[in-house]
Amino acid sequence: MILEMKNIRKSFPASAGGTNEVLRDISLSVDKGEVVSIIGPSGSGKSTLLRCATFLETIDGGSITYMDTVAASTDANGRVSYISKNEMKTVKGYFGLVFQQFNLFPHFSVLKNITDAPVKVHGRNAEEVKAEAMELLAAMGLGDKADAYPCQLSGGQQQRVAIARALAMKPEILFFDEPTSALDPELTIEVLKIIRKLAEEHMTMVIVTHEMNFARAVSNRVIFMDGGVIVEQGDPEEVFGNPRQERTRQFLRSYEQ
Repeated sequence: MILEMKNIRKSFPASAGGTNEVLRDISLSVDKGEVVSIIGPSGSGKSTLLRCATFLETIDGGSITYMDTVAASTDANGRVSYISKNEMKTVKGYFGLVFQQFNLFPHFSVLKNITDAPVKVHGRNAEEVKAEAMELLAAMGLGDKADAYPCQLSGGQQQRVAIARALAMKPEILFFDEPTSALDPELTIEVLKIIRKLAEEHMTMVIVTHEMNFARAVSNRVIFMDGGVIVEQGDPEEVFGNPRQERTRQFLRSYEQ
């Protein structure tokens, strides 16, 4: 097992005072080579769950384990504690994250966007990393864009660079937070082809997506979230073809209209 999240709770301050509970006692695990798609309406907690899994948000309760390392846990008094900064550096090396908005460094070339972290964070040999980066760019159909800058690329090209950058860190698991939501339909197809190829290569992935047909085709397991809880999960053909919960059926009908 690469990732295990148990009884995750997360709240944010509400505009009218009090708190807004976004995640309510959510548990999930991801095995090596598994592709898990998370679907659900806006505001259901999908992106917050990913942000908690990647430590961009702190949890209010529960535990997060990567490989055999418990990175966050809750004691008997309900206090959440995280492992040390040095230990966390190791854990963060287990995963990569691809954002909606690409988040490339605008002042870095495509090649430097990909090679900077493996060299500076992992201390790897620069020439070796460069050779691997060129291979990744070729695999992404961007072999001729190494010296280009993000502003010279289309959105689909930028997102493919972002995926290559994440893969350059050699993660055990790759998270995608609605990777096509900022793209038009033609560019969406470009990016989904790359993710589909990664799935065929048995890359472990968790994908928050609103692309229902893609989630059905590429996933080993689909999770439907609503109101901060997992309403239903299972084999894609079961969830999409014969959902057990009425809320899941309502949501999928809204996509078919």
